[in-house]
Amino acid sequence: MFKTIHLKTTERFQMVEILDEIKNYVAESGVRYGVVVIHVPHTTAGVTLNKNYDPVVQNDILTKLKDIVPKEDHYGHIEGNSDAHIKVSLIGSTETLIVDDGRIELGMFQSVFLCEFDGPKKRRINIKILSDK
Repeated sequence: MFKTIHLKTTERFQMVEILDEIKNYVAESGVRYGVVVIHVPHTTAGVTLNKNYDPVVQNDILTKLKDIVPKEDHYGHIEGNSDAHIKVSLIGSTETLIVDDGRIELGMFQSVFLCEFDGPKKRRINIKILSDK
């Protein structure tokens, strides 16, 4: 089973929680046991798992990424978004989650986030569910 979620980010640099969309698709699929793969097919946006209970954590992540990889630096790539490419390489573009008894297995405060590094833009999130049966 495969689905693409479309969303429009609102800022150049942000984290957007996408767990509800993924949970809904898993529920619609009827898959009880398996894995769900989340892939962001862009070179300037990625996906990560992290804490959703406290939005300060998301801000800390974004702030530290800005510190580590500043927007302006001596990049060879001249399109003006070199930092975004590097940030995606650090964050990643794919996450794999376990589906057990119809539910996604996550820690108590864990969630899934699209990480936008070159917005605002229209983004796609591909979701592939693989059933054990």
